[in-house]
Amino acid sequence: MKTANYAHEIIRELRVAIDTISETEAEQLVDAILAANKVFVSGAGRSGLMGKAFVMRMMHMGINAYVVGETVTANFEKEDLLIVGTGSGETKTLIPVVEKAKALGGTVATVTLSPDSTLGKLADLTVTLAGAPKDQVGGEYNTIQPMGSLFEQAMLLFYDAVILRFMEKKGLNSNQMYGKHANLE
Repeated sequence: MKTANYAHEIIRELRVAIDTISETEAEQLVDAILAANKVFVSGAGRSGLMGKAFVMRMMHMGINAYVVGETVTANFEKEDLLIVGTGSGETKTLIPVVEKAKALGGTVATVTLSPDSTLGKLADLTVTLAGAPKDQVGGEYNTIQPMGSLFEQAMLLFYDAVILRFMEKKGLNSNQMYGKHANLE
């Protein structure tokens, strides 16, 4: 198959996956971001990379947003929000982070394939994305893509859609956001 054909199939899979996102769950996440003093994002591996891109966009909008574990990350407090991206919802390194955020009185959101997982059950709100598990065993979604690629791509598109919804609610546009774009590059 040609590379372009694979890309078209990936786009088809993403359309199907994105169509399954609950508007109610998405709006709850946008509202939680609006209500939070600070927003923290965590995830392992490629899910973590998607989260870093999301934090960058939130920073461009003037949100106090941080990636958990970075040297410049602020302290987590009661009025803060932790967003965890995790396909399985069972990532062992993320469970203690979520438990600590809950113990500190913050709000936790998960973006996951597995709302009934350990992390899904610990969360105050959950956004369920479609995709296939990394091991391709179980689940109801078939994909030509390896491992968790579909979930991670859907997560990045979802995060960008959350940014657009936030911009709409706050009356922001790209020109205003550009003022916070890095200028030492």
